[in-house]
Order: sequence, then structure tokens, then C-alpha cells
Amino acid sequence: MTKTIAKFGLRKNARIGSHKNKRRIPKGIIHVQASFNNTIVTVTDVRGRVVSWASAGASGFRSTRKGTPYAAQAAALKAILTVVDRGMKRAEVMIKGTGPGRDAALRAIRRNEIQLSFVRDVTPMPHNGCRPPKRRRV
Repeated sequence: MTKTIAKFGLRKNARIGSHKNKRRIPKGIIHVQASFNNTIVTVTDVRGRVVSWASAGASGFRSTRKGTPYAAQAAALKAILTVVDRGMKRAEVMIKGTGPGRDAALRAIRRNEIQLSFVRDVTPMPHNGCRPPKRRRV
């Protein structure tokens, strides 16, 4: 009988997560996507790699309460607190959408110790967009 050789690199032999080096992020971009049903806040570094994210649904709000300004504020706080621990001091804010959580998320971002360099509205606007559907005949 021969002994089996233990393979290194398997999950059970490796240390998982505890000694992983967390990246320090001095500057980042905060993307806020505010729709009428939900608000999603994503924090990326300058190159666009996602560092942290949160949404109103992931923050514990369900159904119609996800679209409220309070839910957007809670989602923004949850996303920002994780990157403040990693050393983020300055950020740019990109806001997309016309939902009710748009201003509340921005207010929650302003209240933290992150210095904002600019706030930009990146809501897509159609330049006379798609052709409308034909008129209804009843």
C-alpha cells in the first residue's frame, strides 16, 4: 500500500482570509444609483475596482421601503464605513437616477469624514431616444 501525497494549495491546507493584506485606499469614487425601487451605493478605487458596496435591500429593507430616502441613507452609511476603515480620505461622487434616495445618500456621504472633490450627475439622458409606440386605438 502506498501513501497518498498531500497536495498543497487545497482549501483545507491553506489559511483563509485571516492573514490577507487589506489594501489602503486614500482616494476613491462613490457611485450612487438611485431608482424608484432601490438605491445601490458602490465604492471603487480610482482604477474602478470595487472596494465596497451596499444597497437598501442588503441593508435590511424589504418591498416598498427599499425606495425610501431613509433606506438610501442606511445603504450609503454601510458602504462608506467599510472604506473609512481602510483609510479613504477623499472621494468623488457620481449620482445616477432620479429616485427619492438620491439626495439622502448624498447627505449621508457628506456627514462622514470623507472630503468630496466633486459631485457629478451621470443620469443618462436620451437625445430624442427611441421611437414611441404607435397610438392606441380603442
